[in-house]
Amino acid sequence: MNKKYILVTGAAGFIGYFTCKRLINEKNNVIGIDNINSYYDVNLKNTRIKDLKNTSFKNGNNLEFIKLNLEDNFKLNKVFDKYRPEIVIHLAAQAGVRYSLINPKAYIDSNILGFFNILECCRNFGVNHLLYASSSSVYGGNKKLPFCETDSVDSPSSLYAATKKSNEIIANSYSHLFDIPMTGMRFFTVYGPLGRPDMAPMIFADAIMNNKPIKIFNYGKMKRDFTFIDDIVECIIRCSLKTPTKDLILENFPNQSLNLNAPHKILNFGNSSPIQLMDFVEILERALNKKAIKEYLPIQQGDVEETEASVKNLQKWIDFIPKTTLKEGIQIFAEWFIRYTKNEA
Repeated sequence: MNKKYILVTGAAGFIGYFTCKRLINEKNNVIGIDNINSYYDVNLKNTRIKDLKNTSFKNGNNLEFIKLNLEDNFKLNKVFDKYRPEIVIHLAAQAGVRYSLINPKAYIDSNILGFFNILECCRNFGVNHLLYASSSSVYGGNKKLPFCETDSVDSPSSLYAATKKSNEIIANSYSHLFDIPMTGMRFFTVYGPLGRPDMAPMIFADAIMNNKPIKIFNYGKMKRDFTFIDDIVECIIRCSLKTPTKDLILENFPNQSLNLNAPHKILNFGNSSPIQLMDFVEILERALNKKAIKEYLPIQQGDVEETEASVKNLQKWIDFIPKTTLKEGIQIFAEWFIRYTKNEA
């Protein structure tokens, strides 16, 4: 009997690592792809891959990891041709709002060309369901809160957000033209252990523990819908098991934006509990048992003041919504961070 595979791009990334680990532990055959680039600490990425391989060994060697750039269409096609994955979870991307001001080409290469190559492979090799990472950043400077999937997303505040909006439009076209079921996942400020070093929890924790000032942008007048990694992975797994169809979309979500009678669903993955930035800092200080040195600065170009996810559609679709409180999640993160930095020393 032929093996059935789930292919995950961005396997060495934060969300990709935890998604792969869950899939491996549930005895799925996983193809993990990542280019292990140097956008942030390669050692952290290698730590994640090492753990995935160890987890795979304990579960009957059910992971194949392939180092690959998604822009390399020839090699990507060879992977799809060899393994013929039934489900693709596309989490690879050039991340970060602020870095897009420095290196915009990286975002076009990875987020536009790389995504196009994934779509072409899904079309040519008969993938049953493509799930892909979008972002809360597509909502830009929308003033209406909470953000809902039917809201306008025509005013992205950064190039990163613009590439994610482009992904949604192109995905909808492919889904409509070639009848490929797709789920777009708008992630809201994901955090947790082994998280991205360019995100606030890691940046702030590192600065606090090393007696360096943390940069408080917009003078602290910002709110974020922090969403714990375990909740995000639960949403991904549940969505992977529910394939969108034209009838389901039209019947249950008639007002969804980008609806061309395509089997394409876009959902917010958020905690729906926005937290003031200064409250976040206080929770982190308590978890680390150390006070922060604070440096107050104006808002950075490309940033938005507030995010909040409406998760009514998510609840309706998969009967689950993120529920980990920031206090609970930051405690888990802080305990890991202290262990990790001790091992690095």
